[in-house]
Amino acid sequence: MDFIIEKLYLLPGILLGFSFHEYAHARAAVWLGDDTPKHQGRLSLNPIVHIDIVGFILIIIAGFGWAKPVQINPNNFKNKKRDDMIVSAAGPLMNLVIALLFAILIKLVNQIPESMLSYNIYVIILGLLRYTIWINVVLFVFNLLPIPPLDGHHIFFGALNLKDTDIYYKFLRISRFLLLGLIITNLLEKIIFPPIIFIYENIMDIFF
Repeated sequence: MDFIIEKLYLLPGILLGFSFHEYAHARAAVWLGDDTPKHQGRLSLNPIVHIDIVGFILIIIAGFGWAKPVQINPNNFKNKKRDDMIVSAAGPLMNLVIALLFAILIKLVNQIPESMLSYNIYVIILGLLRYTIWINVVLFVFNLLPIPPLDGHHIFFGALNLKDTDIYYKFLRISRFLLLGLIITNLLEKIIFPPIIFIYENIMDIFF
């Protein structure tokens, strides 16, 4: 029962995190001159537009997953390398912004007089807000890993000016096996959990 309750608490944060993450990619691409996401209907906050059913189920069950990637055409950018990195960073940064905003919401909820809310409602609201912060920090850290198809690999290889090189294409060929191997061996959890916990605790410390 506790497992089911925990997943119900996570659900709003996942839907919010996925939708705003992909919307941020789409909006950044359009701002920078590529209308591909707009033509494909991705310039929306509707979760149905962005949800990949397999990635959605996995993040509920396993704690990590993915949404439907926003497709872009970097050839439409004025500065291909820079703008590709900006679009890639927009999604994870949106998740961090959501985490910060929901920490502020918790601060505001804590100012509500006890007489205005029943204890059970208060606990449910705080639970939803805390889980939303947590899952968006998870999405922020996970997506910054420099492994394809995650956003971080565009930023990492772009910053090192290695895009469109043999090294990059060789890495692309093995990347799916690398990410799968990290997941199967639980190394992924060991890699991302320390920064997730660090960021989550510091966000909470800022406001409390």
